[in-house]
Amino acid sequence: MVLGVSAGSGAAIARALAKDPGLDIFGVHRGRHPDSAGAVARDLGALGRKLHFRIGEAGTAESARAGAEEVLLVAGARQVKVLVHSIANASVGSLVTRGVTQLTPRQIEKTFSSMAHSFVYWVQELAARDLLAPSARLIALTNPVVGSLCPGLGVIAASKAALEVYVRQLAIELGPLGHRVNLVNFGLVDTRAGSVGFPSEAWEQAKARAAAVTPARRLCTVEEVGRLVSVLTGDAAEWFNGATIDFTGGMTQSLLGIVLNASGMDSNQGR
Repeated sequence: MVLGVSAGSGAAIARALAKDPGLDIFGVHRGRHPDSAGAVARDLGALGRKLHFRIGEAGTAESARAGAEEVLLVAGARQVKVLVHSIANASVGSLVTRGVTQLTPRQIEKTFSSMAHSFVYWVQELAARDLLAPSARLIALTNPVVGSLCPGLGVIAASKAALEVYVRQLAIELGPLGHRVNLVNFGLVDTRAGSVGFPSEAWEQAKARAAAVTPARRLCTVEEVGRLVSVLTGDAAEWFNGATIDFTGGMTQSLLGIVLNASGMDSNQGR
């Protein structure tokens, strides 16, 4: 099950899980990238895997409840081997700075609901309906922004910090049942979601600077993120639990802050 499956990291993870360990995919997306979602469907079909799309919001308690009911109808009990939270639905803006767009309470609440709270909502609903398979792997995604001071990204950083706490708490509660809950922290990736808030020229500069401060001198790819998630579903990764897994390729949080601050982040933009 992949929340945010139509593009970017979510799409790459769906492809990777369909290939190895060979899972059918229940994917949720908002329908904003039909061409990309169609490509995911074709690729999974070529691998011989089943795909069920639920088109709609995934970042609220109500959507989690309705989605879990749909999973029960489509797949039945104890069929969710992997849950991946890859929702990108946040607002960019200042908290108090004058002269730029300030975030409203509604934008802050939406960001926290989509980027953090919804992971809990989906786990709650899946568990309540006995939908989690034995030794299920529950995986959320974050990035080094959570530890950086970047203009316009304060509420995203705060929501990702909350997500990290949720992962540890869920690991404590679900560990005795045999489930594993982890957080993957990967570096800057070149996706549409990642570029929101940057003017096009500034986004190119941010990518170049991020590559320059990464030991391999390049950005992480979404395909690499997908392969890591595949690894985390296997027996060799069973002892990972409650962990924030560093997959930044050596890019430190402080360096990313320098990269983004130097790249002309536009606090007036949001998503």
